[in-house]
Amino acid sequence: MWLRSKLVLLTATLAWACQAQPPQPPMDVTAEIQAANAQFTAAFAAHDAQAVAGLYTEDAKLLPPNSDFVIGRAAIQSFWQGAMDAGVAAAALTVEEALGTDSLTVEVGRFQLSSAAGDTIDQGKYMVWWKRTSAGWRLHRDMWNTSRPAS
Repeated sequence: MWLRSKLVLLTATLAWACQAQPPQPPMDVTAEIQAANAQFTAAFAAHDAQAVAGLYTEDAKLLPPNSDFVIGRAAIQSFWQGAMDAGVAAAALTVEEALGTDSLTVEVGRFQLSSAAGDTIDQGKYMVWWKRTSAGWRLHRDMWNTSRPAS
């Protein structure tokens, strides 16, 4: 009897799973992510590390090159403040693609960091996992690396 009830439960579970909806194809949310990136670059140009950090989720993680994880808004604010204090005055972001669902999106793009004089400090590529919150799209995981040759 025990085995029979387990088989009935297994059969019912499999029948339910087979009726599940297929995954939706990824949506192109490039325009929305470009708008979110405009907020990031404006906050960066204003040297407002607190506003930059506010564009991340509470439990966001940065994965900067040659460094360990930077976790949470306070640490992210400190990281970006350090970059600003080191002379990074502007960040330009170019979206190559932004595909996902209505709640999670992955963006692939290119960046350029510049000094106050307009000199290029670094340029490279990045990948961001965006999460939609009640406040809009927020950076959830942020990883980048340089495209410059090693010296």
